[in-house]
Amino acid sequence: MTVIRREAATFAAFAALLVFTLVGGALAPGEVGFALSMLLLFGLFLVMLWAAFSVVRHAECLAVLLGEPYGTLILTLSVIGIEVALIASIMITGADKPTLARDTMFSIVMIVLNGLVGLTLVTGGLRHRLQEYNLQGAGAYLTMLMPFAVLGLVLPRFTTSAPGGEISYLMTIFLIVMSVLLYGIFLCVQTLTHSDIFRYQPEMGKADAVAADDHADHGYAVLNVPVHAFGLVAALLPIVLLSKQLAVYVDYGIDGLGAPLALGGFLIAALVLTPEGLSAMRAARANQLQRSVNICLGSALSTMGLTIPTVLIISRIMGEPIVLGLEPTEIVLLAVTLIVSMVTFVSKHTHVLQGLVHLALFAAYVMLIFDTAG
Repeated sequence: MTVIRREAATFAAFAALLVFTLVGGALAPGEVGFALSMLLLFGLFLVMLWAAFSVVRHAECLAVLLGEPYGTLILTLSVIGIEVALIASIMITGADKPTLARDTMFSIVMIVLNGLVGLTLVTGGLRHRLQEYNLQGAGAYLTMLMPFAVLGLVLPRFTTSAPGGEISYLMTIFLIVMSVLLYGIFLCVQTLTHSDIFRYQPEMGKADAVAADDHADHGYAVLNVPVHAFGLVAALLPIVLLSKQLAVYVDYGIDGLGAPLALGGFLIAALVLTPEGLSAMRAARANQLQRSVNICLGSALSTMGLTIPTVLIISRIMGEPIVLGLEPTEIVLLAVTLIVSMVTFVSKHTHVLQGLVHLALFAAYVMLIFDTAG
């Protein structure tokens, strides 16, 4: 009974998957109408979000068992797997949304580097005033993130080999190879050769307190690695399989409401990042800023490193056009975000004011979603 209660989210997600598998045709938006479609969208979103929290719970238990940076890496890869599945589902179902992958990647970068980083720094700063982390680790994340962001989201807007933000065959091959190689090298550095720079090394007087915090399990029942690894995969599987259904309702809802197309990317990003964001804020409140930094910057980097090659490969296989180049206003906001992030993580101490600046940039991003012509 304890197992059923603890894994209720996973069972609910599989139940929803069974329903849509058996009677999905009768629940299609065109069959049930707009109002019921929005209710189904809301219910499906909640079920998938609940299951995503279960993924995070198992990942955090693995983090306790394996230590940093391995635990955080498992968490970020699991969450980004959900994002890639959602984007791929929309592309495969044939929805005419060539900018969806771009909008989702941009949304995740903005939500992470501005929204989550801002909330994390404010949450931790209000409770602990000044917090510390390993500056070298944050620098490594940002060093990798900048070329990914510029080459993947900015450069396609200015190249002339393909029009309007689309990319040529040569650039497609380059971005796929570059993304896979760079991210693969980063994973080797993070887990094998320089894993120590992604762990906080406290001063002598603070060692005992920080060590106690680093092994906190957030109240979860920590069992063993095989159990939590199986639980993570079991919770992740129905989310991935339900992503196609969610994509159909999101697409239908945006068209029915006449909402900006970028809102679809924002909703996908919100679903993906909500559990991870709460985990980062909880870590900051427990004075584990290093874990918060690993989660936030690791999510942004994993998004670029894994999503870019995935969507490009799917686009080429299906022969569907894809637009990666951002609009000029988005490029400006991305540039400001990267510059502010560099300034924020130039010192090993963080405080509330830095978090408020990031939140201001996040508010500007949300405003621009709805600030469209006509």
